[in-house]
Amino acid sequence: LNRSPFPPTRYRSAMLFRSSSIARKNSSAVLRACSMSTLRKTCLYDLHVELGASTAEFGGWDMPIKYPLGIMKEHLHCRAEAGLFDVSHMVPVRVTGKDRARFMERITVADVQNMPEGLGSLSLITNDQGGVIDDCIVTNAGDHIYMVINAGHEDKDLPHIEKHMNEFDGEVALEKVGCGLLALQGPSAAKVLAKFAGDEVTKMGFMTGRKIDVAGVPCFVTRSGYTGEDGYELGIPIDETDAIARKLLAEPEVEIIGLGARDSLRLEAGLCLYGNDLDDTTTPSEGNLLWTIPKSRRADGGFVGAETILGQIADKKLVKRKRVGFVGSGPPPRGGDKLFTPEGEEVGVVTSGVYGPSLKKPVGMAYVRKKFMKAGTKLQAEVRGKKRDVEITKMPFVEPGYYRG
Repeated sequence: LNRSPFPPTRYRSAMLFRSSSIARKNSSAVLRACSMSTLRKTCLYDLHVELGASTAEFGGWDMPIKYPLGIMKEHLHCRAEAGLFDVSHMVPVRVTGKDRARFMERITVADVQNMPEGLGSLSLITNDQGGVIDDCIVTNAGDHIYMVINAGHEDKDLPHIEKHMNEFDGEVALEKVGCGLLALQGPSAAKVLAKFAGDEVTKMGFMTGRKIDVAGVPCFVTRSGYTGEDGYELGIPIDETDAIARKLLAEPEVEIIGLGARDSLRLEAGLCLYGNDLDDTTTPSEGNLLWTIPKSRRADGGFVGAETILGQIADKKLVKRKRVGFVGSGPPPRGGDKLFTPEGEEVGVVTSGVYGPSLKKPVGMAYVRKKFMKAGTKLQAEVRGKKRDVEITKMPFVEPGYYRG
């Protein structure tokens, strides 16, 4: 597969176009993926309705929150077998041009120039103040770099990228990929996908990606996900996404899963949700995401916001708060609930909280003053006007099921 099966919307640097405006090319396939109403709809919207989904707004999209099975059973099924998620609201892009790796090292903290072909990593797009604009997956796909950014972030991420393209002294282009995205997650994911894509998918390493035919359809497949389980994300031509989804759902191990269970799964896995646990005022140090910055990038810097980010690495006293995990009892604390010491001193705020079906107790994330970040620290969350005991703990809350080979 030398050519991508997906229709692009193109963005190029000012070094290629003398104009500072972004050149766009809207494909009919992209338009078919979206509703003309206020809320956009993915190419699987009709399938969600057919399957009895309860939908709600998420990132500007009308997305399935749960199905008749219910959030708890969906969650537990994904942990035990395999769950299929529609993640077509996410934004895949393809970065091309001979200087693409150098450009990516300007806008993200990833070590792209030393990234082997076929390997990817979680990375961060940062702003001038060292805050996180977005978290994203960056994969070296050989003749291009494949990056997936968060739903509803086109109006935030793409202008930021355009600005730095216009200032960049090399050849680079960005194409917004028009495709459907499915995530197949859980211990049975590899066995199920192998029925349609061959045994090579079972041998893929964690965070690797490649072009693979799935049920005879050319797709871009990565072994990654957002649940803490083994699994894959599939970029599929829009017109083929419904058919492939139905084939996967016909397998006895697979259940359709909504965003409600996706949230509890990712939270048990200790994974951030942008807008809750991260925002553009939060630095990698504060978010406990320094592991996304390789040693080579700490040495040479060169990415947007490096002065602040590397300064906080060099002088830890500059960091006043930290993202932590906690467990509790009773009603789960929710985003915005305040955290207090037993003596009543306010020391932090909850950013995400759910009942964890796998642990049978509330779990969550919060930002607290550094003094209170140590595992085992006892605090209280104010939930619906009543203070509930919580305990700071290490994340993830469940043992990861990622495939390591």
